[in-house]
Amino acid sequence: MNNLFRSLAGVNYRIWFVGAIVSNVGTWMQRTAQDWIVLTELTRNNATAVGVTMALQFGPQLVLLPVTGWAADRFDRRRLLMCTQAAMGLLGAGLGIMTVTGVVQLWHVYVFALLLGIVAAFDAPARQTFVGDLVDGRNLSNAVALNSASFNAARTIGPAVAGLMTAAVGAGWVFLINAVTFGAVLISLRLMRTDQLGRNARPSRRGGLVDGFRYVRRRPDIMVILVMVFLIGTFGLNFPIYTSTMASTVFGKGAGEFGILSSIMAVGSVAGALLSARREKPRVSLLFVGALMFGVGCLIAAVMPTFWLFGAALALIGLFSQTLMTTANGTVQLATDPAVRGRVMAIYMAIFMGGTPIGAPIVGWVADTLGPRWGLGVGAASGIVAGAVGVYYLVRWRGLRLRVRGGRPAFVLEEPEVARPEAAAA
Repeated sequence: MNNLFRSLAGVNYRIWFVGAIVSNVGTWMQRTAQDWIVLTELTRNNATAVGVTMALQFGPQLVLLPVTGWAADRFDRRRLLMCTQAAMGLLGAGLGIMTVTGVVQLWHVYVFALLLGIVAAFDAPARQTFVGDLVDGRNLSNAVALNSASFNAARTIGPAVAGLMTAAVGAGWVFLINAVTFGAVLISLRLMRTDQLGRNARPSRRGGLVDGFRYVRRRPDIMVILVMVFLIGTFGLNFPIYTSTMASTVFGKGAGEFGILSSIMAVGSVAGALLSARREKPRVSLLFVGALMFGVGCLIAAVMPTFWLFGAALALIGLFSQTLMTTANGTVQLATDPAVRGRVMAIYMAIFMGGTPIGAPIVGWVADTLGPRWGLGVGAASGIVAGAVGVYYLVRWRGLRLRVRGGRPAFVLEEPEVARPEAAAA
């Protein structure tokens, strides 16, 4: 267990971890309530509207890519996070006040989703790389995995609480509570021992994002991860659409049951993150296995005949998707030169979340037109194709071959792993 939680030995990481988990509960409460009121209160079960909301919230990750990664490398990440977290708290309060007073309309939610997306575009790469300032390099993979566990542990609590509160007192109070939880992160950032924080490796003022793209282009091991993350992040990780439409349209359930489904999926996600945290370093093979099993999980969920069997399938999806994404995040951070890590992680986050404006409306349209089960079919296809891309990489760059050893067939890698960043950059 000590090995599992080894990053918590550092005081700064402990402070961050506590503040982040409180805020993450609020974030999941808001996401659940927002998707539900768009689907059931502001529209007549229109999954496309949920997809548009997601697109507006995550689209800025892609549009603002030229500056967000540079900002994460250039400016003090602690101060940058204090600004972004405060801004997101104010936006949550604004949407909450409009909802409680009964004046909110669909276009209001669209505007707040867009504004939140703009702030989050700066927050995400800074938050991802800030973990590297809190721990030493040996514990970076563990810290990334524990961050994911924290995020998904909050996901077991937040949606269920949001569903019950939305049914009892309305979504507006959920938004207001989320605004208050941002105070936990601000307090944690204020309490940190700044003399123990790592220092940003300052980039060239002229290079900017171009250096990040040049760096990635020289790294086929990072490129294949980005392609896989794009496929699954764009067409697979549209869980608000899957769970809300299956709960309301297929199983005839309400807000409480919708929140329960999100929490069930989060149980699997926490398990996946904790399993990743136990490993000394991320295993690239888990990327490809996780992608394929994510696709299989979506297929299983699509054919489940009852509410609870569907929930059980969601737990499997959560396990495999979190194993995949935690391994991808840790692998990219560990494999990247610290001087360009902020820009590379901005590219990673833009590809991961910036594909939502493409995928979410498509998945929402499929769910509206052909049915929610077909929407899950799109997610299944994304995992299977991403796994195939990973296998191609292993064959092309790592010499994956089928050999017979001791009378038994076995897959072997005949080429060594690509050079680490220092060698690749030489």
